[in-house]
Amino acid sequence: MNHQKKRPKTQVREFVALHLINDLGAKRIRLLLQHVDHPQLIFRLERHELESIRGIGPKTSNNIVSFNDWNEVDRILEKTARTGAEIMTFWDDDYPALLREIYDPPLLLWIKGDRKILSTDGIAIVGTRKAGDYGKKMAGLFARGLVDQGLSIISGLAYGIDGAAHRATVEAGGKTVAVLGSGVDWIYPREHKGLASDIISSGGTVISEFPLGTAPEMGNFPVRNRIVSGMSLGTLIVESGLDGGSMITAKSALDQNREVFVIPHRLGHPNSEGCNSLIKRGMGKLVQNVDDILNEISIHIKDTEGKPLVKKEKKWRSQDLDNISTEICKVIQEETSVHIDNLADLLDMPSHQLLPKLLELEMQNCVKQTAGKNFELI
Repeated sequence: MNHQKKRPKTQVREFVALHLINDLGAKRIRLLLQHVDHPQLIFRLERHELESIRGIGPKTSNNIVSFNDWNEVDRILEKTARTGAEIMTFWDDDYPALLREIYDPPLLLWIKGDRKILSTDGIAIVGTRKAGDYGKKMAGLFARGLVDQGLSIISGLAYGIDGAAHRATVEAGGKTVAVLGSGVDWIYPREHKGLASDIISSGGTVISEFPLGTAPEMGNFPVRNRIVSGMSLGTLIVESGLDGGSMITAKSALDQNREVFVIPHRLGHPNSEGCNSLIKRGMGKLVQNVDDILNEISIHIKDTEGKPLVKKEKKWRSQDLDNISTEICKVIQEETSVHIDNLADLLDMPSHQLLPKLLELEMQNCVKQTAGKNFELI
């Protein structure tokens, strides 16, 4: 019998409410989440308890304590349901592990489609909106090759390279994630509404951190690019000038310590300058085929029997650990992510005895602590 203690169900209402509070913002929300075992508890804290949290001043504390616009929260949830979408929160167990690791992960994601795709291994394919025939051909070629290896394709649904990568993935029977710079009910560009529908109907998904009804404003796109790279094992720049969204995505990937792959271009073409510059400056690996990418992202190509992809071995297995540390890692591996209280129950040990071992494992880069006192393997 499994005696694991069930983690409290995510309270989407509380996350939505936090986003409605004036002067709070994602950074302060993350601070608050580090001091409670569940988002629901934030609204039960007294004013003096909130003010004792570094970064939460009297004005913010008062806004939290006095918040009472739950009707607006319910309106947002009802509108989300009518749109055929759902909300994923940072607190959810199936929140994308790679995205959770970036500096400023979105705390809310509106999703239309299959949310399970967000937890699969994927590569971002991005490039200029003014793509030439060569760029579109390469986007399709690499998308199909990566799909053949069981990888999903992540991009931004824009004209040009993005659209070519999404289309090729759908046509190849693969799964693709479109990250929007608008609400999921406001597909942009409008000409890609059909493509967005095909992505969803083929088992992929369309996502956004922006609330429903958000227009595709210019400033939204650089912000969303960090999600495109943040969800991915690596980002492939297919075709790009020196400026533009794909170069911002490449920088985001590098800042997130993710791989950047670049397709070389002939000299003298405007769309070659960005790609060739990344290669010249050592900011991206020149790739000529899919194997060049696979060799860098710690996965193995499927064998002739079509067996599943094998991920890189977790670091704890190569360490000389004591028995307790080994048991801790085994439990975390089985559960993917484990709350400290659940870990204590599963190992039949008090939390205060586990914490020193977990700290040692963190220092050995075997485990990491995430929001809400949860632990994952590295």
